[in-house]
This record gives sequence, structure tokens and C-alpha cells, in this order.
Amino acid sequence: MDETRRRAYLEAMDISLWQPRFAASPTSSTPAVMPAAAPASAVIMEQSVESTVIHPAPAPIVEVIPPAPMIETAAPVIAAPDWNTLIARVSACRACGLCEQRTQTVFGSGKRDAALMFIGEAPGAEEDQTGEPFVGRAGKLLTAIVRAMGLEREQIYIANVVKCRPPDNRNPHPDEIAACAEYLREQVALIQPRMMLALGGVAGQSLLHTTETVGALRGRWFTFGETKIPLRVTYHPAYLLRSPNQKVKVWNDLVAVLERMNVQS
Repeated sequence: MDETRRRAYLEAMDISLWQPRFAASPTSSTPAVMPAAAPASAVIMEQSVESTVIHPAPAPIVEVIPPAPMIETAAPVIAAPDWNTLIARVSACRACGLCEQRTQTVFGSGKRDAALMFIGEAPGAEEDQTGEPFVGRAGKLLTAIVRAMGLEREQIYIANVVKCRPPDNRNPHPDEIAACAEYLREQVALIQPRMMLALGGVAGQSLLHTTETVGALRGRWFTFGETKIPLRVTYHPAYLLRSPNQKVKVWNDLVAVLERMNVQS
């Protein structure tokens, strides 16, 4: 959307405005140029049950992160299949026990050549019913986060490490993650994003083949397998609903992503 419409939309949602250097253009046939981010002190995200509001921060927040070397994971590069074949394979998959209780698989959604790809851990109850990722309360917060970046969900791609809901929304087990790993790699091969953002510890650990906590992983740059796609890890929106004081750290991560996207554009 153009800048005038974007500002009007954010005002209608009671979200404090910040001015990007570049405007996102979802209708363009070329990859969207990410808007430059405001300083990390510009906003703090706060979530209520009914709405998500971004207020001016009461004081500057400076987070000094020492430079870290890029860490490459061991996931192999594979040839990308076509979308319909991959969707059909995921829908019919019975590679692990999660298939026994699912209503339907949750493949992913968004722009199929998106520059930015978000990856969560697994579907929840509402996602299992709708077949769409991030549609519950955490999904509403994710939508607000994406809009605060100057984008719409239709401009990014959202997927999960695991395509079926684990019972009682527990974390997926290692064998369940392994059963879905190839599907996610094939999605990445099809989309070829310029940047990936892992939401939460399970997603970060799965993509990087590590046992480090999300607190240890965030604030650093990695690459995904042999694709060498830059990868950032941040907190999951569901965690932010429980720990709203961590939202400013997520915003710092998003600022870093936007800045790097603009440098690469």
C-alpha cells in the first residue's frame, strides 16, 4: 500500500507511526523493498485480548550486541519441487504419530516468492481447524508486528517447523520435527527468501541444529544450511503474550532484519 494509506491504517489501529525511508509495494511485480526501521527506542509493542497497540517508549532503549560470526547449519540444499506436489505430499503425510489426531495439516501461507519468511514451531488448535498458520491470539499479535514493520501478511511467507498440531499444544518431539524437516527445506527452496526469521526456541533450535536457548540465540545472525540465507531468531508471539516486557527485544530484532534487508536491496 502507499504511504498515505499505510499511515491511515496504522492510525485506525492506534499504532504510533514511524516514517520509513522506503514504502512497501505489495502490488509490484518485483520483490518488495523493505522499509527502513525506526530506532529501537521508537516503539514498544503491547498486547491486549481485543487489540494490539504500539506506544512510544518512555525512554531510549539501547541494546549493544557484540558482533558474532555467521554460523552455518548442516541442512542440505535440495531441488525445489512444484507447489502442488509439495502441498499434496504434506496433506497426505503419515510419517509420524501427529497425523493420528490432526484435523488437517497446516502447510503455510503468504507470498510464494516473499523476501522475508517467518517460521514458527507447530500449529495450535485454531490452526488445526482452519489449516492456516498463526490465526489465534498469537497470530493476531504477529499480524500487528508485521504491520509495524510496514508490511502486510500477504507480503511475507509464514510456515511452521511441524505441519500437524501436537496434542495439547505441547512442543513437537525430535522425531516429529525430523519427519517434517524435508518439507520445510523444500518450502524454502521454492520461496528462496532473502531473509528468514525463526519465532521461538523450538523453531530456532530446529533450523540451526542446536540446543541453545532462544535467549542465547536472539540478537545474532546465522545462515540456514547451505543456502546461506541470513537467519535471525526472536521470541514467539505466544511468549510475548505471557511476557510483554520482552516485546522491545523483539522489536530490536525486527529493526535489525529491516536494516539488513534494506542494505541488501
